[in-house]
Amino acid sequence: MIYKMLKRPFFGQFMVKWKNPLSAEKKSEWQKVSTKSDSGGTLFGLFAKSLVPNAKATIVLGHPMGKEAKGYFLKSGYADFLRSNGYNILAFDLNGFGESTNGNFSYFEDIISIGQKAKNLTPDLPIGYHGVSLGGQWATISFADNNHCYDFAIIESAATTLDEFWIHFPIAYKALKILNVLMPKYRRKINMVERIKEATKLKNILFIYSHSDNWSPVEMGERFMKNCPVPSELWTVSEAKHAQIMKSEFAESYKKKIVSYFDDSIGKVSSFS
Repeated sequence: MIYKMLKRPFFGQFMVKWKNPLSAEKKSEWQKVSTKSDSGGTLFGLFAKSLVPNAKATIVLGHPMGKEAKGYFLKSGYADFLRSNGYNILAFDLNGFGESTNGNFSYFEDIISIGQKAKNLTPDLPIGYHGVSLGGQWATISFADNNHCYDFAIIESAATTLDEFWIHFPIAYKALKILNVLMPKYRRKINMVERIKEATKLKNILFIYSHSDNWSPVEMGERFMKNCPVPSELWTVSEAKHAQIMKSEFAESYKKKIVSYFDDSIGKVSSFS
């Protein structure tokens, strides 16, 4: 209960009862999964197999901040797009969002735990990750942990530090400043742009940003790349709202880039095996 109260200035309006956007027919294609996270929350997700035989990999999807939670990937057709290109999908809710129960602020623990769940579901396949905004920035810390199961990742529209993101939201920013003073060691632990230096277990990372995104500008992707210890690439679009490239005029080139990246990454994973 205490964490739910502490999160209210940041996420209160988004932590609501989740509504599945899928039709009854579509729901039958998805398997409900759950796992306990070291954040203290129980994570709930949906797993669906590739729509073509012999899946190439399983991709875990980490959502941005919003009431849609994992529905962000389901409503847009993004999940079905990847499935039609040979990928299993595991879309999940970070603790306190969607159907997942509340835990603490360590969302990176959620991303580690759900990756382990994906590996248990498909032990013989590579595990990839695509995190957008909230689901992207916390993943950079997950990748610094040796217990994560990811082979490659896309980080999209992610802020380099919490301060740089929340400064756009005065009430939340004041609350963050107080927490920073109370927990200085934790603040250092979750400095995304610094912790990504430890992401040595990944084979590669693709960073995706929009030039018109004022909350997470391209410059943040450049800073992540500078500190990234593994091969990485920065891909950008000229105009799209924050975390909304899938809904922009660049949606088709965006999807082509993602599939191309995942396909290439699988080849690199095989060469390391």
